[in-house]
Amino acid sequence: MPKTAPPDLREKISSVFTRVEDVTYVGLGVLLAVSALFLLLAAAWTLIEGLSFSGLAKDLTVEVVDQILLVLLIIEILSTVQVSFREHVLTPEPFLVVGLIAAIRRILIITAEFSNPSEVLEAAFRNAMFELGLLTVLIFSLVFSLHFLKKNRPASVERE
Repeated sequence: MPKTAPPDLREKISSVFTRVEDVTYVGLGVLLAVSALFLLLAAAWTLIEGLSFSGLAKDLTVEVVDQILLVLLIIEILSTVQVSFREHVLTPEPFLVVGLIAAIRRILIITAEFSNPSEVLEAAFRNAMFELGLLTVLIFSLVFSLHFLKKNRPASVERE
């Protein structure tokens, strides 16, 4: 029969691991927050620069919306880190929201790339339509999953 560590030692080791986990979450949170702020400033700069030189062009709008959705992705990941740090529990909802935002972001990029049909090859168009179909199924699946999780979540787990 293997010899196990005394309860005191287990508690100390567990406490050290909890501290390491907390420090890691804080580090991740700081990096994500700084990244989100820089991306937000970059999006604002892109918008201001684009408006001053070319007016509100379609490409500029797509680029700014893409950057804003990337900031939203980072904020949702930051929210997940915050909940994990505070409660030491990993909840699936923020990951589903991140996936939802990523899928919507990809749809916007694809539709922007194929907005000028005269320049599109038939094979590329077919592949894009297939990808859009898969993304649509993915979005419906993620929304259903979010709805199902929210509907079946116990009241004690509600987010503040």
